Amino acid sequence: MQSSNPVFRRSEGFNGRGSAGQTYTGNGMSYPAYGAPSTPPPGYADPNAWGGSGQTPYGTTEVDQGRMTIDSVVQKTGITMGLVVLVAAATWFLTGDVRDPDTASGLYLLAMVGALGGFALAMVNSFKRVVSPGLVLAYAALQGLFVGAFSKVIEGVFGNPNDGYPGLVFGAVIGTVGAVAGTLAAYKFFDIKVGQKFRTWVVAAMFGFVAVSLLDLVLAIFGNSFGFNGFGTMGLISSFIGLGLGVLMLILDFDFVERGIAAGLPERESWRAAFGLAVTIIWIYIELLRILAILRGDD
Repeated sequence: MQSSNPVFRRSEGFNGRGSAGQTYTGNGMSYPAYGAPSTPPPGYADPNAWGGSGQTPYGTTEVDQGRMTIDSVVQKTGITMGLVVLVAAATWFLTGDVRDPDTASGLYLLAMVGALGGFALAMVNSFKRVVSPGLVLAYAALQGLFVGAFSKVIEGVFGNPNDGYPGLVFGAVIGTVGAVAGTLAAYKFFDIKVGQKFRTWVVAAMFGFVAVSLLDLVLAIFGNSFGFNGFGTMGLISSFIGLGLGVLMLILDFDFVERGIAAGLPERESWRAAFGLAVTIIWIYIELLRILAILRGDD
């Protein structure tokens, strides 16, 4: 069954039709693409004797780097999100007081560069057939720039200095960790099954949400924003919708990772899984931060 998620769509293994279902033909017989047969094919030596040169009875191939596992996905996701946090923290601490107009202008510029650059690399990574760890990490760095600058601006505008900084950011981080952990627990303990209709509706809703956000952004340039990206009532409603979509997308991410592991994808595809999870986790954090900022602003 094909994935509707643009991050995983280009990888056949995440769609259950990858290497595990492919075969090679040799000596009049067909064999799986991954994993040696339990007994050597007729006329060939023991697979253990093939060596590490990449020479197999099916022809010369790349040296097997292993398969994607839960551990490899967790490791790559940790590296990716760790870089996001590192760059965000550096952006926060290396910039001045947000109450200074020059600093605020600089932060807005950094947030825009990170957001636009991250969006461009997200598109490249989403539609790239062969995953590139370097591009995934570059995306993480740009998103860290955006997260750090955006968080500092929001904290400076809506935060309460009497409660200590960064109160809103800390709350959004805790909420994001709780959302990810809670969704994973529900996915595993309740054995949630993801069907094609569920995928289609969630992804359609996600693209619809992004389209409305972009429309509101364009209208804002001409002074006609209807508040979808704002910090009023409409902004609060849109953020709650966005948060709900983020949780649903997280369920899709978990399902796609399981499909990739079951398909026997090579270990490098762990970077694609890490990228997909990073996109969703950052999405959830931003929506939570907006919700907390709006609620604080209404106090």
